[in-house]
Amino acid sequence: MKKRKVFLKDIIAQSPEKEYGQLYADIMLELSQGTLVPVRSAGTNGKKPALPVAFWEYVKEPDYGDVSEKLDFKLHPLLHTTYYRKHPEQFAQDEDKIMRLSTYLTEHIDLLELPETMNERSFEIFGREKFFQQEGGLQFCSRLGIERGQLNFYDTAEPLSYYSYTKKTPQNILIIENKDTFFDIRRYMNHVDNRILGKMFDTVIYGAGKGIYRTFSDYVQGAEDYFNAENMLYYFGDLDYEGILIYEHLAGMPWENLSGKAVRIDLFVTAYEKMLDKAENTGLENLPDTKEKQNSNIGTLFLSFFKQRYQEQIVQILRAGKYIPQEILNEHDWG
Repeated sequence: MKKRKVFLKDIIAQSPEKEYGQLYADIMLELSQGTLVPVRSAGTNGKKPALPVAFWEYVKEPDYGDVSEKLDFKLHPLLHTTYYRKHPEQFAQDEDKIMRLSTYLTEHIDLLELPETMNERSFEIFGREKFFQQEGGLQFCSRLGIERGQLNFYDTAEPLSYYSYTKKTPQNILIIENKDTFFDIRRYMNHVDNRILGKMFDTVIYGAGKGIYRTFSDYVQGAEDYFNAENMLYYFGDLDYEGILIYEHLAGMPWENLSGKAVRIDLFVTAYEKMLDKAENTGLENLPDTKEKQNSNIGTLFLSFFKQRYQEQIVQILRAGKYIPQEILNEHDWG
């Protein structure tokens, strides 16, 4: 049995609503039962009737005798028990989940032969679809010697929004930052031609600004079979710090498709040059002001695609606190 020192002031603080008479009666009952013992050297509180100002509290230690038996005889042989032998107090908290995993391996291990999504597998084993994703379920399984690969699940990306004019391979694919331009180009491809500013595109993807970081993995994971071909990808967005950073971050990530081929993302330079020319014709001073608190820490990749004249024009616009939205171009400009 363990003991620890507790103080009268802390006992009072735990039940501030109790009158002194009731508090005295409760403490005297615990003294008679032996769960509290006065610390004689600490003295009393000076009230009538007096109470000790400190006590030894005796706490019965939990009995973990049955834990070893359960670990020895009730779990599937694939499960490692070392952690719970060292931490039997944790076993009581995790027992339900441990038994669910053990039962699954005993009765349904054949289900692991077919891959499922993370949330599907999580629900199948534990009855909670977010256990792996949000509740530490993978670390829990790892404590028992079951690693992610053995669970045979795959991650699901945010679904990609795209329109395909054809599914031939290889093909040129255009990633658009903003929704209006995506709809405009999709409409143009549907009703006029899939040649945009002189370049043939067979698929257009809606990037949704920084949302492309989450959704592009749907492309590399093969949302469509033809995405695994050696296609050429191009990016087109706003000409401001944020649009530039979106491209540089996206293009700088080590993407590989299911075929193991590196996925390269170039810039649709012709579209940006068209934006710059159109902005110059209408007067750069008439451009909108850049949104406040944009991160201006761009790299050199974006500018490296342009000739010197356009580089200087881009830098001039950015330093002036201006930007060019890609909506400066519309269906009149794509042909």
